[in-house]
Formats: sequence, C-alpha cells, structure tokens
Amino acid sequence: MRAVPFAMISETDRATTADPLLRSRFTVPDRPPFVVTRPRLVDRLRRSDAPVTMVVGPPGSGKTQLVASWVSELTTTDPVAWITLEDGDQTCPFWTMVVEALRGAGLEISRSLASSSVTTPVDRSFLVRLAAELTRLDRPAVLVLDGVCDLAGTRWATELEFVLRHTAPLLRLVLIGRWDPPLPTHRYRLAGRLLEIRSADLAFTAKEADKLLGLHGVHLSAPKLSSLLEHTEGWAAGLRLFAMALQGRQDADDVVDTITGNEATIAEYFFDEVLRTQPAHVRSFLLDISILDTFSAELAEAVSGRADARGILADLERRNAFVQPSAEFSAVYRFHRLFAELLFAQLLCAAPERLRPLHRRAAAWFAERGQTVEAVSHAAKAADWDTAAEVVIDHYAIGRLLIEGSAGRLGSVLRQLPAVRDSPQAALVAGALALADGAADDCARHLLRVRPGPGAPVGELAVVVSELVLRVLLADARGAEEQVLTCGSAADEALAQVPADHLGRHPELSVLLLAAKGRAQSHRGAIDAAAVTFTRAIAQETPDAHIPRMACLEHLSLIEAHRGRLGHAERLADEAIDLAERCGVPAGRRPVTAHIALAWVAMERYDVDGAGHHLRIADQRHGPGTAPLTTAAMALVKSRRLQARGELRGAAKLLEDADAGTAPFWLTREIVLARARLLITVGRPGEALGLIDALSAPDLPGVRVTQAAALVAVGDAERAREVLRPVLAAVGLPSPVVVESWLVMATVAAHDGDVEQARTALGQALRHAIPEAQRRSVHQVWAQLRRLLRDDDDLAEQHRVLQGAARGDGRPRTPDTGPLLVEPLSRREMEVLQGIAAMLPTEEIAARLYVSINTVKTHVRSILRKLCASRRNEAVRRARSLGLL
Repeated sequence: MRAVPFAMISETDRATTADPLLRSRFTVPDRPPFVVTRPRLVDRLRRSDAPVTMVVGPPGSGKTQLVASWVSELTTTDPVAWITLEDGDQTCPFWTMVVEALRGAGLEISRSLASSSVTTPVDRSFLVRLAAELTRLDRPAVLVLDGVCDLAGTRWATELEFVLRHTAPLLRLVLIGRWDPPLPTHRYRLAGRLLEIRSADLAFTAKEADKLLGLHGVHLSAPKLSSLLEHTEGWAAGLRLFAMALQGRQDADDVVDTITGNEATIAEYFFDEVLRTQPAHVRSFLLDISILDTFSAELAEAVSGRADARGILADLERRNAFVQPSAEFSAVYRFHRLFAELLFAQLLCAAPERLRPLHRRAAAWFAERGQTVEAVSHAAKAADWDTAAEVVIDHYAIGRLLIEGSAGRLGSVLRQLPAVRDSPQAALVAGALALADGAADDCARHLLRVRPGPGAPVGELAVVVSELVLRVLLADARGAEEQVLTCGSAADEALAQVPADHLGRHPELSVLLLAAKGRAQSHRGAIDAAAVTFTRAIAQETPDAHIPRMACLEHLSLIEAHRGRLGHAERLADEAIDLAERCGVPAGRRPVTAHIALAWVAMERYDVDGAGHHLRIADQRHGPGTAPLTTAAMALVKSRRLQARGELRGAAKLLEDADAGTAPFWLTREIVLARARLLITVGRPGEALGLIDALSAPDLPGVRVTQAAALVAVGDAERAREVLRPVLAAVGLPSPVVVESWLVMATVAAHDGDVEQARTALGQALRHAIPEAQRRSVHQVWAQLRRLLRDDDDLAEQHRVLQGAARGDGRPRTPDTGPLLVEPLSRREMEVLQGIAAMLPTEEIAARLYVSINTVKTHVRSILRKLCASRRNEAVRRARSLGLL
C-alpha cells in the first residue's frame, strides 16, 4: 500500500499549536495480513462519481480497511487526503487538519489558510478562500475523514458542506464512521449525489467469510460455515475472532457451534468497543433487556423500569451499538446475536437474582397484550408455573395445546410443568397436554383435580370454558358420543358468554367442538346432521386449526361418497390433501382417510386402477393407531375393488375380518350390506337374508333394497316388490340407494318376464346414475339386464352416456383421439374385448370362452398394450373410435 506524502508543519504553526499533528493521522492505514479483498464493495467505490460517500457501520465491520483498499488502488496521480480522527480532536482545530491533509496529499494550499484557522474561529472568509483554492486544482482530490463520529458538535459539518457545495466535482468527500455525520445527507440522497455503504453491505458473504477463515488456516464445511455466518451475522470482527479461536484446531467443525459471545476475546472486544463507552445507567439497562429476543421501547420500559428507554434505544441504534431494528417489525429492536449472548452471560454472572423479576415483568407485559406464547415463555423462565397456566386459560388458548400438544410452540414451553399444582388452571393445562399426546387416562385424572366432585363450585368463565372443551375432547377420544353431545352443548353456551375479541383470537375452539360433535353424530348414524356440522367447521378458516379442519374434510368426504355425492367427496378429499401440503403437516399425520375417500369415489365410477392408486398410498400411511372409521372404510373399498377384479373370495374375507365394531353406525351397516350382496352374488342369498335380519335398523331404505335383491335371488319376487315399493316412492334418498333400488326392480321385472317394466326401471336407474357417473352398481347387475338394451335405442344411448361420463360432471367425454391401432387384435382378444365392452366380470368372460381367469387377464393386458390404454374403459373407447366395436 502506498503512503500518502505528508508536508511537515511549519515552525509558525508549531508555535501556535498545543500538540503537534502526528504523521500517522494523515497516513492511509497499512493492510493487515488477514484482510480480505472485497471486490463487490471496492467496485462500488471505484465506479461512483458521487461527491459524497458514507461508509457507516458498527465497530469491527471493516469500514476503514474497505476504504483503504480502494485508496491503495488509486493511481499515484490521484491526490488522496486521509485524516484519522480520534476522540478528543475537539482541542485541535478541524480545518487545520483538513488543510494540512490536503497539503500533504500534494495540493498547493496557501500557508495563510492554516495559520488563520489556528488563531481564530473559522469565519466565512476562510471557507470562501479555501473553496477558491480548491477550484483552481487541475485534477480532482479525495478527502477521507475516518472516524467522523468522534468530532464534537455540528459546526464543522455545516462548514464542510459549504466548501463541498462550491468545489464539487473537484473535491470528493468520503466519511467513515459508526453513525451518520450531521451533514444534510437527505439533500445529497435526493439529488443522487450520495453513495452509501452500510452495515448490511459490510456484512461478509459466505465466500468472503470462507476466505477470511482460510487466511487463519481454518476450513469449515458448508453447513457449519452457514451456521457461523448466521451466528455472527457477517460481522467482520466476529468472524476474525472466531477464526482466531478455531486456529490450529482439527475439530473446528465440531466446536464452532459451541463458541458464544461470552468467549474471552469476543467479550473483551465488546467491552472495549461498546460497553466501556456507555454510561453506567445504559449498561444496566442493556443487561436488563438482554432477557428479550426482540423488544419495543414500551417493552424495554416495562422490563427495565426506565422511562427513558425509548431515547436510549434510539441513540444506541443511531450509534450502531449492536442494537438494530428487527427485520420483521419496524418499531421493534434486537441485539446482534453475539452481543446478546454476552449481555445475558454478564447478567447471569453479575446479578442472577434479577432474572426472575425481569422475566415476571416481561410475562405481565405480554399477557396484557394477548401474546400468549411470549407471556407463558417468560413466566416459565421465572419458574412461575401458576402464572404460566393462568395465562393459557385466561387467553382461551387451551385449543392450541389440544391441537399441537407438547410438540407445539406453546406446549414445548409447558413441557416442564410440575406434575402436581394446586390451581385448576395448571390441572387443565396438564390435562390438555396429556390428551394431545394420547394419554386419555392421565387427562381424566387431571380433570378430577379441576372439579373433585359434582357439587364443587364453578370457577371463572375461562376455566369453565376450558374444562368443558377438554371434557368434550376427552369424551370424543373415548368414543362416548352421548357425553360429547351433552358437554358440547354446555360448551357452546359457555362460549357464547366469552367476549368477542377473546373468542376471535381463538377460533380453533369452535372448530374443535364442531369436529367432535360431527364425529359423534356420524358414529350414531345421523350423517345428514354430521355433514352440516362438519361443513360449519370447515367454513372456519384458521391457521391454528388445520389439523382438526383436515380431519373434518376427510370425514365429510367419506360421508359424501357414501351418500353418492361423488364430485363433492372428491373435492373435499383433495382439499384435505392440499391443506396438509400447504401447512407442512408432518408425515405421520398426513391424510389417510382422504385417499380412501378418493378410492371410494373411483370404485363407484368403476375406475379400478384409480382406486388402487389411492389405496396404495393409504396402505403406506395406515398404522396401528389409525381411527376405526379409516380402517373400516379401507376394508370396504378394498373389498369392492377385489370384487370388481373377480376375486370374490378375497373380497368376502376382507369384509368378514373387518373390525367395524367401533366405526360409525352407517359404515358398519354398509359393510354388512356389502357382505350380503357378495353372498347373493355367489349364490347364497339365504345367508344374506340372515345378515340383513340381524341388523338393528332393518327398515332403512338401503337395507330394504339389499333385502329385495336377496328375495329375488331366492325366488320370492312378489315379496321383493312389496319391499321395494315404499323405497321407490320415497323422496330425498341418497342417489346410490335410488340407483340400486331401480336396478333391483329391473331385476324383479325381468325375473317375472315383464320386459316393459324392466326397461322402465333400468332407464330410471341409468338416469339417476349418470350425474355422478355411478357405474359400479350398474355393472354388478349388468349380466342380468344387458339383454334389455338390444331393442331399446334410448336405453342404449343412456348406457353409452354413463360409460363415457366425465368424472363427476355427467357429461360425455370428448371423442377419443388416441393413436391408431398398429398391431391387430387376435380373434380371442376381440372376444374378450366384446366381453369388456359389455361390462362383464372377468370370471363370466372366462366361463363364456371356456378359458381360465388368468388367460382372460393375459388377453386383457395384451388388449391394453395394443390399444395404448391404461384402463379397460379407456380401451373400450379406443376400440369404438377405431371401429372395432
């Protein structure tokens, strides 16, 4: 680095100056061996033609070395006047130093200017004459003032701005300091004549940090380097101090995360550069608020007890004393991480007895403003567990505990809550955490401490609401539907008394209660009421209740699939899956029931492959703790899929083994009816009637339809008509029941030889099946009824519409535009294709062609390959478009 030439002060000047001006004050600092060249910042200095440049940042951020690196690259023809200012320079006239620095840089400045500035205060004449001297320069000059924050007062800045205004562009001013000098920088900024390099710019990048560490022989892995950068926030001095601490260590990667701001060399730097310069009351204030991660002026006042906290913080921020605005909130401050660690360590060492009172004040401040997690966290740090529990209950935050458990933000703070506390609030908090973590019995024991006996007095509203919510959720976990509905009504009445602003902050309470009520209604068979309840829960958008809302979407999607509203069921299930993705639900809690609902929908549309896809996903996520609803629904859908593939024995075995005892009543009934239909299919209608007679609600429409099908199978068509007659006359029945009832009636009519009535009934069935593309029930009886289409063009057209209906909208698909057939189908493959087009099951095709089922499956695979189709119905569409059918 080249040294800037310096002209010795004249004897006259020496006589009038108290202390001589040292040569080092006018010399560009030497480049230390550990300095990292920073081209991205040097280029900004090099390319700028702004008359004013400010390099502002905290101590140790590399300000001086950056400007020195730029100056060292200037050619020898560029005059640079460098002044290193120091604390105490108010005794030395500012303009004397400026003039001597300019003269030392090789500029011809009149000696009379310097002497006049020593003997008298600078007047306007001096400034005018200096400006005139500078305007006669034949080349621009650079004046660097390093440490301008050490200059007292503002007069020097006003005078300097006058000179600069009259000498630009022949004079470029570079100001280096910890905070902004008292120049009218806003004026230069608006005019585009100011270059600013601040703390964020001075922060080291990963590449620069790696190079700095390398100069000390320290090499970190990419993750550890990223962690170090985050810890030091790119602070140059901090990185160097870490490098010094790690120098010569082979285990640098292992120990880098253990070094904190309280490490000796780092602490010494902070003491010397920051704390030492602060008055005693400011140091005490900093220690007090070191318990806070972020803080506003109001919070700092409440914790420290100082009414002047706002002014102290504003001054510390202005002075870049490692107090800076939080990136998230404009009026909120935070410490530099290393500085925060040092302050807190000092508080622990110097005054540990202050910790608990400080945390209590912080807890009270956050509690008054409804910031539950922060208030509970500080109360817990003060070991004030009763206050922590009271805040949770008073804020109606028990729902968050029930949803998140001990893994959530609030629950993780309360994990250390002592097992036994006297307050009902503590018992409720412990009970909620126990229930959320799956310990229902522990929850019940905690509830006994809230209300030991039935005659115990009722507490305040928040306690009553929390207790009722907890009792509802406990009853829901134990499958006590009656208690869920009873306590749920009481909870609703209590919630109605809660102030709207409190309840508005915790909408998850309502979602939890509605979800429990909907499950209770569903288990009791009131699926219409359950659907309404679940819909109300789903309509309440709240980010804190995505888990119970997702459960409501899943449960409702199964109900809607059961009721035949396939398009709606599909949308609900898709929304549940999307919600889990958007909210980052852990893998163990991802939707299973939603995929089963989608498989149910696919099977009703006779999309066997689509159903298999969703069942495979559900199988991967299905575990021992899966809800009975999910397990029973999976068994039912799997059975239907096996039946569609002709594997009747496996389908029957699945239903026989299904443990549906604790599943909702409507689902257990559906499983029994599915078993009965399978028994009818395999020629055992008497056993099917026995199953139906054992049902607790034999008069339900769906049960009567299956009973009628069994009666037809045993040859009692007349009684079957009697059973079906009230069902066919009823209104408002679910579409699957309506479709199946008309199909059974068509079967009855065909059995009696009444072709006209059979056609009418089949037409009604097809008309009701088309809107939701309910193909499965039609397919199950198609072998018996397909002859009715031979002479009825209207029925044939309805059947074609049903087979080509788009998923869920009932409209015909667009014509197939697949590839042309390249490899022709064999005669046997054509026969199999005709059976597929007639919707015959695999076993019937095999029986008709006198081949095995496996042979038919082999032909089907070949047909799919040759027609470039992935499913049977797609192969039929391709074959029709090619004129093969």
